[in-house]
Amino acid sequence: MEKREKAHCLVFFCPIQGHINPMLQFSKRLEHKGLKVTLITTRSIHKAMHEGGEQSTISFSSVALETISDGFDGEGGSAQAESIQAYRDRVREIGSQTLAELIDKLSASGHPADCLVYDPVFPWALDVAKTVGIAAAAFFTVSCAVTNIYSLVHNGLLKLPLNPDSEILLPGLPPLQPSDTPSFIYVPESYPAFLKLSVDLFSNLDKADWVFCNTFYELEQEVIEYWMTKFWTLRTIGPTIPSMYLDKRHEDNKEYGLSLLKLNSDACMKWLNAKPKGSVAYMSFGSMAEHGAEQMEELGLGLRRSKRYFLWVVRASESVKLPKGFVEETSEKGLVVSWCPQLEVLAHEAVGCFVTHCGWNSTLEALSLGVPMVAVPQWADQSTNAKFITDVWKIGLKAQADEKGIVRGEEIAHCVREILDGERGKEIRKNASKWKALAKNAVDEGGSSDKNIDEFIAELVQR
Repeated sequence: MEKREKAHCLVFFCPIQGHINPMLQFSKRLEHKGLKVTLITTRSIHKAMHEGGEQSTISFSSVALETISDGFDGEGGSAQAESIQAYRDRVREIGSQTLAELIDKLSASGHPADCLVYDPVFPWALDVAKTVGIAAAAFFTVSCAVTNIYSLVHNGLLKLPLNPDSEILLPGLPPLQPSDTPSFIYVPESYPAFLKLSVDLFSNLDKADWVFCNTFYELEQEVIEYWMTKFWTLRTIGPTIPSMYLDKRHEDNKEYGLSLLKLNSDACMKWLNAKPKGSVAYMSFGSMAEHGAEQMEELGLGLRRSKRYFLWVVRASESVKLPKGFVEETSEKGLVVSWCPQLEVLAHEAVGCFVTHCGWNSTLEALSLGVPMVAVPQWADQSTNAKFITDVWKIGLKAQADEKGIVRGEEIAHCVREILDGERGKEIRKNASKWKALAKNAVDEGGSSDKNIDEFIAELVQR
């Protein structure tokens, strides 16, 4: 049989924007380094991507795309499931079968797969890879610190419920307050399905040939060193940001390439172009966060009270919660849009700080582009990310919530003013510049993440 020129890597991502972006970007890195890469998504997401018209965009080089079934191929997709657990049960049953069939189909067509890179949200994908006889790599889309916390819970080394009055000391991590842990850990009774999903990520991880994490060694050195004593195959491969925002080695890599939402680029970029350097507070809370009407009012009040320029992303579904007349009354200082190209915005010299929910992708983007942050965490891993942003990397301030859990307008205004014009802002901007350089170095030729990717490819080719 004639030897194939390229190793073939399948990349199976969870169909949520925050999971899609890093795995798609990693796929592009692999392709640029000579691997054949095939992305795998569910049929319902593929259908939404192609029928969404202006609601979605698809653009990614020569990376191939294949689909499997999650058991919800009809209209509405996974939304048809009765619960998160019902979806997980169905996708495990149907997904396992159709993923194995796809791997067999690719082999029969002369494109056999050598490795499956999978999101551990679907741990059964690892079992499929082992059953069909190919290598497998788990890809964690959250920080190594958060991954470690979930792992310790899974292994019984962090007992729940937490003692709300005790500091938490965990290997590789700074001392944490219970509220610094992911919300699924801090208030497990409120998120039982998500807690189960988070600890199940590790149910069969010992069978993986590699474990990838979307971070870089210099950023989380202590916890990475601890994890490498547990999983010697751990490799940091981030930040998974398009090359033209980091090392600039790949001119065709300017965007992630797949968005499930419509991007509004022209309005906000034109507006930013007219603003002074470092003068704008950019506020966005990602694709999933929802605020109550009181919190939305306080956010708007904070931007108004800061008396600084602001660009606020408010999803269409959230816009009804805006204070009445807010957009018109603040038009001289601010712009409210339904969505925007976040990387372009963060890279713009007019942006001086980022008011963020501290999702891991947003955190890495801001860090990689040297933008200080005002941390307003909501749930999931965001409180842990906020802890690192403020106390470990020292690249932002946390806007403290009151006894009702509401971050008041005056607190938002104070943090924005302090970062843009205050004394602490000077030190924060200095730290942000340092981490920006380290992020670039990690993915540039010979950097820690770049070498890890090269070593993975070398090992894969030799298998």
